Amino acid sequence: MMPMGGGNPAKDALHRYLKAGRDALLWKLDGLSEYDVRRPMTTTGTNLLGLVKHLTGCEYGYFSVTFGREPGPLPSWLTEGGEPNVDMWATAEERREDIISAYRGACVISDANIVKFSLTHRGTVPGWPAERANVTLQEVLVHMIAETHRHAGHADIVRELIDGAAGMSAGDDLRATATPEWWSAHRDQVEEAARAAVDR
Repeated sequence: MMPMGGGNPAKDALHRYLKAGRDALLWKLDGLSEYDVRRPMTTTGTNLLGLVKHLTGCEYGYFSVTFGREPGPLPSWLTEGGEPNVDMWATAEERREDIISAYRGACVISDANIVKFSLTHRGTVPGWPAERANVTLQEVLVHMIAETHRHAGHADIVRELIDGAAGMSAGDDLRATATPEWWSAHRDQVEEAARAAVDR
């Protein structure tokens, strides 16, 4: 089994937080229908499979391309011209299993590069402004922890809107910390406070 950060405690800690965000994101798809993993749940179309597709491109870009590494075979949505915002939603023809597999594959390649390079190893992020484009692996790890957890947070809300599931991981259902009646009363209390604030 590959060590997380290559034996460097600081890198191990960063790598652990990145992996936690990845796991949280993927868990949000468990047990859902094909429709539910694809359906747009916000006015901008945010959906679960789209978040996975987007982070697949981020993993390849930040941990491979940035450091001059060959990312390997890329999924078609990263190499072919497609619909606008193609990395943020899944077409009817794209299989859930293939999208998840592409994400897991990108993470394996990222992990190998994280172990290989020191935190001070430098690379260049294509498309970033010149004054910020030259980065260290440490900076990229921090950026991707923020990126991954941000989108895992989006997935939290999307999943809760779909079926009420809430929590960080399997077996960590936030709803189980109280009864359905308590949660309903809590929501009513929050709503009442919001309305009262308007009337002050």
